Amino acid sequence: MLAQLLAQVAAVVGVLLAISIGVFVGQSRLSTTRAEWRSRVRDAAPIAVVLVLVLLFNRTARETLPSLSWSIGWNLTSTFYEIEGQTVLLFQEYATPELTAYFSYVYVYGYVFVLIFPVVAYFALSDTRPLRELLTAYTLNYTLGLLCYVLIIAYGPRNWIPDLVETTMLYNQYPQYQELTGEVNHNTNVFPSLHTSLSATVAMFAYRTRDAYPKWVPAATLLAASVAVSTMYLAIHWAIDVTAGLCLGAISVVLSRRLVGRWSLSEEFDDWWPSLRRE
Repeated sequence: MLAQLLAQVAAVVGVLLAISIGVFVGQSRLSTTRAEWRSRVRDAAPIAVVLVLVLLFNRTARETLPSLSWSIGWNLTSTFYEIEGQTVLLFQEYATPELTAYFSYVYVYGYVFVLIFPVVAYFALSDTRPLRELLTAYTLNYTLGLLCYVLIIAYGPRNWIPDLVETTMLYNQYPQYQELTGEVNHNTNVFPSLHTSLSATVAMFAYRTRDAYPKWVPAATLLAASVAVSTMYLAIHWAIDVTAGLCLGAISVVLSRRLVGRWSLSEEFDDWWPSLRRE
């Protein structure tokens, strides 16, 4: 079932990427990319390797880190609820089958697309700095987010107040998604919302690169906002988690801009990539 669902996600996202490349990137940039791809890979490869290592660690540590979190014992769920109350109910008051379908698709397919497309779009630029900064920001999001997950135990609304919120909006209509979300999430890891932080990161980068991709700005902003709202509409995250996610995204963007360019990891890796340096 999981393999079938992953194939479905890949197919949907693949179609969205193909359409978006045609709409936002354009044929001229694709032609230039074919001629310059080796140098661009060389420049981006070091931080890409770091990001992959962080993702692999995140995946392997997902089963062991909750026990470490419980040994630290900072369970802030009740505190979040005291501060926020039943804010998520405000989103569910407007629930309709159409909205549930929209936010479910955005939460699963839109989120994956919004993370992958900017990598493709910035790889199509001759200047690799936006790509390197984006990959650095992704790495910071996952690293800092994982640190928060270790330090802070927090259950989402669907686990903490299941008698007050509609907890099965996503899984009633799309039960297959439960296996997919179970592969990437743990029910105590909701603060901050990485869905929100990473989507917000993409929207901020879209604004910063608006001269290169002006049409992408409104699309990225709409998708990022929809992802953030979907996490509350589906009772996965508190508004506090979303707010923290926005802060994490902003911090990651600022840090990535300061870190990239201070030193060149690609120079350290040049000897590892002799074939890519050949024109």
